[in-house]
Order: sequence, then structure tokens, then C-alpha cells
Amino acid sequence: MDLRNTFSQHNDTLILKHGGNLEQEAKRLGVNINSLIDASASLVPFALPTTLQNCLTKEINGTALKIYPDRSYLKLREAISKFHKIHSSMVLPGNGASEMITWAARDASNHGVSLLPSPGFFDYKRALRCWNGKFITCPLPLTWNSIFPQVFPLKPKGKVVWVTNPHNPTGQCWSFDSLKALLNSQNLVICDEAFLPLVPGGEKESLIPLVANHPNLIVIRSLTKLFSIAGLRLGYAISSPMRLQQWQEWRDPWPVNGLAVMLGINLMSEEQVLEKQIRKVQKWVKEEGRWLQTNLQKLPSITAHPSATNFQLIESHFSLRSFREALAHKKILLRDCSSFEELGENWLRVSLQGKSNNRRIIKAMQQVLRYTCE
Repeated sequence: MDLRNTFSQHNDTLILKHGGNLEQEAKRLGVNINSLIDASASLVPFALPTTLQNCLTKEINGTALKIYPDRSYLKLREAISKFHKIHSSMVLPGNGASEMITWAARDASNHGVSLLPSPGFFDYKRALRCWNGKFITCPLPLTWNSIFPQVFPLKPKGKVVWVTNPHNPTGQCWSFDSLKALLNSQNLVICDEAFLPLVPGGEKESLIPLVANHPNLIVIRSLTKLFSIAGLRLGYAISSPMRLQQWQEWRDPWPVNGLAVMLGINLMSEEQVLEKQIRKVQKWVKEEGRWLQTNLQKLPSITAHPSATNFQLIESHFSLRSFREALAHKKILLRDCSSFEELGENWLRVSLQGKSNNRRIIKAMQQVLRYTCE
């Protein structure tokens, strides 16, 4: 048996589970990585604000790379807690939202069977498997209207429910009241709000204000999406102080690097910069999202589903694999949805880009469909 081929095949399967595989795709296509439009990963198209770029430069030349970070991350926790108007003991920074998902899964595994809405983010299953956690999937309706927020459509009968708000990959935003009701019936509610700051009016649906009075609630946030800093890996969990203290004792000593810590302190402390970024991103989601949705709907043989955030699902009555590949050869990457349960190869996810790239995507789609239909 050729183990290299076996590993390669296994690796290809893993690659399909997440967007943003730029290096692999550029190598596969034989193109420069900078020539690709990556509409497979849901990041904002804006450069880091100048004040934060200056912060990084200063810290690179300072002590952030030379000394160990404060293991308690006190200043970062205080900056985050001040922004959310909660106590710092209710905040734990992590190596991206993914680390927080892993620790949430540990608690979930101790509380019983987890219910995972499907289709859904594959990382929840990955995290639960780390702890031999049991889970069941429950299908979401695959048609929905464009009026957001919407009532969470499932009535969980298990002990733990995982909620993504807005949902990945559908882009649906769930209402505060419908999610609050889950706290009365579940041993544990884990709400992943990684994309919520990008949604116009989305903060009204956040469960963060409920954490202080609900020890059975974990809210997970990410700064990756809002500032397009996926490489720095910075997220945080908000939950009961006792739970977060346990996580802190169990995990690696320094999961968040010094640069990420200092940038996090600066961006959460500079409220004017943060609020300006939020307004800018939400305006982009509202205006460009509406434009993309309208033009996707005009494509022949394509159904474009409404979204509250910066990605949109499209489907067709035929397989979209060759369509996706043809776009890749036009240097446009879309998210393969074959790894999402309930979806498959007839579905793709398109992540919102800047104005010019959104127009390039639609033009390329029109060209490929025209060629296919002729």
C-alpha cells in the first residue's frame, strides 16, 4: 500500500471541511496565491485599521515576542468585559473560537447527548469526538424567508444544544427570545456568535446579557471575522466564572500568543475604532449582501437563499462540483458544501467580497453557466 497516496486522499477529505484553503488550492491550480478570490472563507475584505497596524508594529519591536504572556490574560479579559459590560471573571480569551469550542465540548460531553442542528459547522463534531461526547443531528428546514431574525425552528429534546447565530452555513439569524427559551429546558446551551457582530442589528439577538444569571449558558465569540485576522487566532468565551476557571486550569499554559493579546487589548479598548469597524462591516453586509443576493437570484438554474450575514448558500437541481471547478480555474474559490450533512454537491456557499470582486464573481458565474447551458 502506498501510504503517501492514502494520506493525500485523507488530507483532501479534510480540506473540504473548511473554507480558506488558499495554499492548497493555489498549488493545485498552479497559480499565484494572491491572484485568487477566496469566496470560500467568510472574512471581511477590509485592511486592519491603521491604529491596530501600528500596534502590531510597535509590539513586534517591543516585548510581545520576547516574554511569556500573562497566563491570566487579565488586561485582555478586562478590555473584553468592559466592552460587553460584564465582569472580567466571565471572560476567557482563547486561541480562536475553535479552542473555546473544544473546551465547551468537554463540558457538553459531561452533560449528556448534544443536539447539533444540521447542516452545521463541522468543528462541533470534531470537538465532541475529542472527549468521546455523544451527539445527534437534527435537520433544519432548508427553505426560509428573508425576514430576520427568525424563530429558532427546533425543539431540542436532549440535554445539550449547540446553536450558531447567525447559522453557518445557512446565514439565518435566530431571535433572542426563541434562543432564551432553550435555557429553561437544557442542561447546557452553547451559542456560537462568531458572525453576530457582522449582522446589522445583530447584537440585539446576543445571549451575552443572559450569562450572568444562567450558569448553563456558554457564548463563544471570535475577532477573526470582524477584523480579518484569522492568522492571529483570537476568540473568547463568556460563561460562568467557575466554568472558565476550570478551563483555564485544564488547558495549555499560553494558548494565546503575545501579539494576539496586545492587539486584542488595543482593539477592544479603542471603542471608537471598534465601533467604526462594526458600522463599516455591517454597512458592507447590508449593501453588498443585498446586491449579491439579487444577482445570484438572476442566474439560471440557481436558487440563492437569503442570508443575514456575509455568506450565502446557493443550490441547484444538478451537481455544482464542475461549476465550482470551472470557477476555480477562473481563480474564484467557493465553499464546497458536500461535507455538510443535509446538503451535498448540489450546494455551494458564496462569501461576500468587496464591490469589484463581487461583480467579478457574478460575471464569472454567468460565463460558466452560459457555456454549460449552450
